[in-house]
Amino acid sequence: MPAHPLRVAVVCSSNQNRSMEAHNILSKRGFDVRSFGTGTHVKLPGPAPDKPNIFDFKTTYEQMYNDLVRKDKELYTQNGILHMLDRNKRIKTRPERFQSCKEQFDLVITCEERVYDQVLEDLNSREQETFQPVHVINVDIQDNHEEATLGAFLICELCQCIQHTDDMENEIDELLQEFEEKSHRPFLHTVCFY
Repeated sequence: MPAHPLRVAVVCSSNQNRSMEAHNILSKRGFDVRSFGTGTHVKLPGPAPDKPNIFDFKTTYEQMYNDLVRKDKELYTQNGILHMLDRNKRIKTRPERFQSCKEQFDLVITCEERVYDQVLEDLNSREQETFQPVHVINVDIQDNHEEATLGAFLICELCQCIQHTDDMENEIDELLQEFEEKSHRPFLHTVCFY
C-alpha cells in the first residue's frame, strides 16, 4: 500500500456533473480528492441544445443556481440541473480549472478522452521539478446524471483497488486491464512527472 493516502483529482470539462459526482463519492469514502474542469468556460444545458448557459469558472455554484432559478425554475428543476448545483455547492464553493491548480496528485482521472488530452498537454507543458510520478487515467463517462453516478462508483472502486496495491507503479497496468474487462470500457493510461 502507498505510504500516504492516495491524492486524487477527478476532471471533466466543466467541473459540474461527472467530476463532482466522483468527488462526492470519493470524499465520502475518505479519499483526499479534488475535482476540476478543463474548459475555458463552464457550460450547463440551456432551454435548447444550441443555447447553453455559459459561466466563468469564478462564478460560484450558488450564483449559477440563483441565475437558473431566475431564468426558468421549472425547466432546471425538471432536467436535474438545480439538484446537481445544490449537490455541488455542498461540496465546494465554485468550479475549478485543472490548468490553474499547481497541487500534485498521485492519480488524475479524466471522464472523456478530450479532457484526458487537455490534462496531458497541461502536465507536459509544466517544468518538471520533483519528478514525482502522476498516473493519468481516462474513463469515458457520458455526460448525464445516470452515467455520472455509475462512473463515479467505477472510479471509486478503481481508486480503492489502487490504494490497496503493494506497488502501484508495477501493478497498475494489470489492474487497469482487469477493470477494462470487468466494465467493458476502454481505459487510457499515461504516466507524467511533476
